[in-house]
Amino acid sequence: MLLELKRIYIPPGQKVLLRDVTWQELETILEDLGEHRAARIAYDRGILEIMSPLPEYEDNKEIISDLVKALLEELGIEFRCLGSTTFKNQFMAQGIEPDQCFYITNESKIRGKKRLDLTVDPPPDLALEIDITSRNHTYIYQSLKVPELWRFENGKLQINILHDDIYIESQNSLNFPQLPLIDVMTQYLNQSKIIGRNTTLKNFRIWVREQIQIS
Repeated sequence: MLLELKRIYIPPGQKVLLRDVTWQELETILEDLGEHRAARIAYDRGILEIMSPLPEYEDNKEIISDLVKALLEELGIEFRCLGSTTFKNQFMAQGIEPDQCFYITNESKIRGKKRLDLTVDPPPDLALEIDITSRNHTYIYQSLKVPELWRFENGKLQINILHDDIYIESQNSLNFPQLPLIDVMTQYLNQSKIIGRNTTLKNFRIWVREQIQIS
């Protein structure tokens, strides 16, 4: 399988599916692919998806990640950003690499750890999926019990909160309940494409400070 896998070329924006992949084969494939790669994987009970993102998708991911980091910093909340870390649980036969993820409430529980195992460690508090036209793995995030999932499509944010092991769409974030983020995140994402990243982040930080004063 590894020889065949190395020969596979996945154009940006496309994906391949491999069926009947065992857990051991998944571990071997992940090791073969390496950590420093653009492709994302998702594994659901024997089905492995490997997706190659589009360049504009990566741009959106970086801006949205920067906005979340700025938000956490302005609120004075400790956090750990783990990017597209592979999260997997062998007992559930589930695995996923989010476009971005953050440990917020549970940051202290994984502080300093180099490798995480969701059979013993908590899942990230917030996961982001940016280009959901290419991937939709809500079930995997539910199975891994990620409390909050943000999904972006065409620049619009959908906030999903885990309730009784099922995601419920919400107007408010679990991690940032005091802030009206759905329209605001879209607004600043679009703004960055006109006035640039640095100016956008500066404006966003000012907005967050104003909201803190109001509350």
